[in-house]
Amino acid sequence: GMKLAEALLERSECQERLHVLESRLQANLKIQEGDEPHEDPQALLKEAMEVQERLCTLIQRINRTNQTLELEKGVTLSDALARRDMLRRKRQMLSNLAHSAQERDYRLTHSEVKMRLTLDLGAIQKEIDALSKQFRELDTRIQGVNWTAELLD
Repeated sequence: GMKLAEALLERSECQERLHVLESRLQANLKIQEGDEPHEDPQALLKEAMEVQERLCTLIQRINRTNQTLELEKGVTLSDALARRDMLRRKRQMLSNLAHSAQERDYRLTHSEVKMRLTLDLGAIQKEIDALSKQFRELDTRIQGVNWTAELLD
């Protein structure tokens, strides 16, 4: 059978393929009268629709697999993926705040206006590091499962 990781790679390839096919379709959609399209739009459309079907099947099988597999007792792969996304979003939010905190505010032309931070930049940076570590550890475990688990039908 197919490993979950292989299905994830194929899903990614399908998404990229659809992106390319749509661009090619758009490029051949309208042509000057008397001209011929560079590529057959009907064939491109047919292929795009077939890739959509394949992508749907892959996503359904991936979802079924993710809901069935357990990373640990009582924690499905779906649960772990939601948690990994949350860790990524938290880290991104804090990184954005840290970046803004370190940016000079050039809109303030009057130098007598004193600005102060309302959040502790050091604490934010520590939290970013902690979230990065948690993300890496969880991601490593998820990748391990992806490469060992069989994709369900």
